[in-house]
Amino acid sequence: MRKERLIKEFYNLKVKDLMDRRSWDLPVVDKDTDIATILSIVSGKNHVWVVDDKKNMRLIGVITEHDLLSLLSPPHLPPYMFGKPDLRSLQFGMVSKAEEIMSKRPVTCKADEKIYDILLRMKKYRVRRLAVIDNKGRLIGEITLHHLICKYYRACQYHEITEEK
Repeated sequence: MRKERLIKEFYNLKVKDLMDRRSWDLPVVDKDTDIATILSIVSGKNHVWVVDDKKNMRLIGVITEHDLLSLLSPPHLPPYMFGKPDLRSLQFGMVSKAEEIMSKRPVTCKADEKIYDILLRMKKYRVRRLAVIDNKGRLIGEITLHHLICKYYRACQYHEITEEK
């Protein structure tokens, strides 16, 4: 019975209760940031949020390790495939800034949404992180699957301790 209550309480938590608000640690670049800077950030954070500019923080994209696969992979196609090679490859030199490699539709959420809803969204879009935006589309934080796992684990540990008493 306690585990059912625990998961229900967890699902009803709001994003604002668990999201990372540390703006100094949030991986954010503006749309004109060069590729070398992006590679540096993604090598440590696995992703970077792209905003139109850092003053207004309006979210316009995200770059993940998966996006960088196109950038780093060879541009040629095997003979059995038709079509054009990905021109975003570094070998063509056609990519020089963030907006040219970013995914233009990052999956987002609002701070007042329930964890239940954002977990369904993460599963549907097969993503491990969501940008938290305000009503004007400005980036105010992020929530990751890692945050959710840690919170649920700590709640389970706490409930086990209180059950023993």
